Amino acid sequence: MSEVPNNLSPPADLEARTFSTDFRRFFVRGLSTILPTLITLWLIVWVWNFLWAYLGEYTVYLISLAWENAYHPKTVGPYKPGSYLSLRLQPWMVQLIGVTAAVIAVYVLGMFVGHFLGRTAYRLIEVAVMRIPFVRAIYPAVKQVTDFVLADRKDHFAESRVVAVKAHEDNIWSIGLVTGSLKSLADVIGEEMVTVFVPSSPTSLSGYVLVVPRSRLIDLPLSVEEAMRLLVTGGVISPEQTARLKQELLKRRQAKDEVPVLEETAGSST
Repeated sequence: MSEVPNNLSPPADLEARTFSTDFRRFFVRGLSTILPTLITLWLIVWVWNFLWAYLGEYTVYLISLAWENAYHPKTVGPYKPGSYLSLRLQPWMVQLIGVTAAVIAVYVLGMFVGHFLGRTAYRLIEVAVMRIPFVRAIYPAVKQVTDFVLADRKDHFAESRVVAVKAHEDNIWSIGLVTGSLKSLADVIGEEMVTVFVPSSPTSLSGYVLVVPRSRLIDLPLSVEEAMRLLVTGGVISPEQTARLKQELLKRRQAKDEVPVLEETAGSST
């Protein structure tokens, strides 16, 4: 009977796998799986509560007040949150009516501001608000943030070019989008100067603007969507990986489409 050699030992990776390492690895994997869903649900709930607390509740009150004035004028009293309609409907139905009315009100306001008369009235109101000392110190900054976050950057960057620019050091490159040119600076320097927006990672909502000579830019064969995806993921998802994934999905789809055809031809031959 042969003896088992004593020099045999389990691989290093098996020795390193303990309960704590497995728990940490699987917990991080589970957290990365469920966290996007939880954050999305949290944002939806936050928007719902915001619309209800600042618009929907008062809209329901106005609807209830108009209803009571029309049919029961003697029962109209001072404002009480959740009164009137909540006596006849479930609380979630009242909130649903209020949030729906708030969404419609915001949509109507957007349509109104989108026209010439609405824009004029809105600018006059802004001018009046800016005369208030305390509001004048806060409102412009808040408006710039909201305009930047809610702006449709797809239209702004639709015709932009994705470029690589040396922002800081000679051998360090940044990926940016050409957004325009600066003629006043070009006239002084004597060279064409362009503005490049460099988004930050992992959020592309913020970044900084560079004014660089056109000769120092290198055009990249990337679309705006591919560049944003690369920046948001911190370089994890590269355009090459996206192209390989698309090719693999296309091959799998073609393979699935060919299976019924092969089965049909096999059945007909028998």
